Amino acid sequence: MIRLAESKDIDQLIRMRWDFTIEHNPSNKFNESDLEKFKIECRNFLENAINSEQWFIWIAEEEGRIISHIYIELIQKVPRPGRITRPFAFMTNVYTVSDYRNKGISSQLLTTINEWAKNEQYEFIIVWPSDDSINYYRKNGYSHCKEPMEYFPS
Repeated sequence: MIRLAESKDIDQLIRMRWDFTIEHNPSNKFNESDLEKFKIECRNFLENAINSEQWFIWIAEEEGRIISHIYIELIQKVPRPGRITRPFAFMTNVYTVSDYRNKGISSQLLTTINEWAKNEQYEFIIVWPSDDSINYYRKNGYSHCKEPMEYFPS
């Protein structure tokens, strides 16, 4: 089942974010104190996100267990004369539980999001893929764009 996340999903989403971080940064040494601090910060973020019109957290679930999720943040653009200004979507925190990978679940989730973005008439979706996920996005209709620039304030 694919749907938008609700408040009842927050505990699972917190755990999945923690697991995602551990999986992709195995050298990090976190302890129980780190987990408790993280739970507070992440719960606050998720409560605000789920109740906003800026964030959309799409999930795939099986028997009440979230097995995959994709977070979308809408970015509002400054209006320009002569055209209708529509927001674009920033995709982040794409994660599938390891036992469910390579079974098409995440692609189904992404297809749902692509259709949703088209129906809502968002201008485009942007994602910064890891090297390992480039083919996943390609097979789902995504293409590379010019590299963005960034600035890190010190």
